[in-house]
Amino acid sequence: MSRRLRMLHVITRLDRGGSAENTLLTVAGLDPGRYDITVALGPTAGERSPTEDEARRRGVRFVDVPHLVRPPRPAKDLRAVRSLRQLLRDQPWDLVHTHTSKAGILGRWAAHRQGVPGIVHTPHGHVFYGYHGRVATHAFLHLERRAARWCHRLVALTDADRDDHLRFGVGAPSQWRVIHSGVDFTPLDKRATDIMSVRTALGFGAQDLVVGTLGRLTAVKGQEDLVRALARLLPVVPAARLLLVGDGEHESALRRLAADLGVLSKIVFAGWRQDVGDVLRAVDIFALPSHNEGMGKALVEAMYLARPVVATNVGGIPELISDGIEGLLVPPRDPASLAAALQRLAEDADLRLRLGNHAATKAKVYGSESMLRKLSALYEELAGVHGGSEGGATIAT
Repeated sequence: MSRRLRMLHVITRLDRGGSAENTLLTVAGLDPGRYDITVALGPTAGERSPTEDEARRRGVRFVDVPHLVRPPRPAKDLRAVRSLRQLLRDQPWDLVHTHTSKAGILGRWAAHRQGVPGIVHTPHGHVFYGYHGRVATHAFLHLERRAARWCHRLVALTDADRDDHLRFGVGAPSQWRVIHSGVDFTPLDKRATDIMSVRTALGFGAQDLVVGTLGRLTAVKGQEDLVRALARLLPVVPAARLLLVGDGEHESALRRLAADLGVLSKIVFAGWRQDVGDVLRAVDIFALPSHNEGMGKALVEAMYLARPVVATNVGGIPELISDGIEGLLVPPRDPASLAAALQRLAEDADLRLRLGNHAATKAKVYGSESMLRKLSALYEELAGVHGGSEGGATIAT
């Protein structure tokens, strides 16, 4: 039997976001008899995913890299690269898989400099619009183009994600593989309590029409547009309420906006919840108003639970949702269109049921098993080319 492949995954933080969960599902789900896995990560504030505990139980090691932070910090970035290079020197590695832009740039540079024979990067979307100003975006784009030359394979979550990168000149077509971000549906199937009890505990009544969203409270997720849409919706749908599940740096700004618009009393800020399945079942409509989205783990979870969805027509979302079939699509940064779509669903129970049922069927394609099979095949492809760390052959791109 061939020896286990030594693999290092690099990510800035393991919060409750989609990129962190994708990484954890990968390392927890891969065959421990075939892969000897270490995760290098930066400081993580707030609640961490329970999938991390499962990964540890399956033998995955976690190494803290204190200077591997998400914002650009030149001095810390150099220290992070030194730490990663030292980690890579400690033993021979077969594969390095980096995740997200910052960890991807620093991790790929370190792996390239150390001559790691198989280097993979998953951007988990991109930062080419919706995140930073013009100067910072241009700098990130320049670095992403360069970093693409330091790795052998690039993994996009959707066809649109891959096409966006290629349109911006990041990587060659032969480098890219499309592997969707898998979702573990098992926790969603567990019911801790009945829906009405969950609604009551959250502060909603039986007659309220609850619009929910789940994700980090940050500008690119578009929750501000959702608050503005609620203010437009309430005069025509007085029972409308908004549930924000998650936390983040934008929470105080959202509270101020809601107060200014006179809708703060109609919004529940729930923070992160372990009972995601029960909470999603308790909402009447799920909304994802992102300005930029690689795929949207929370969107797939809501679809799996047959929630009628309103989402923005950005990134990989249109691959999950055909407008009027699995949900309704609206332009980003457009509270008026968002409010109109929410009103349409609020006033048509049959449409909500039809969209939810179609969404549940579509979501089943995005289970974690398929993602793990494709990633394993990719890793084996690279291992077969370079023949393990003793071989050192160059991988054609």
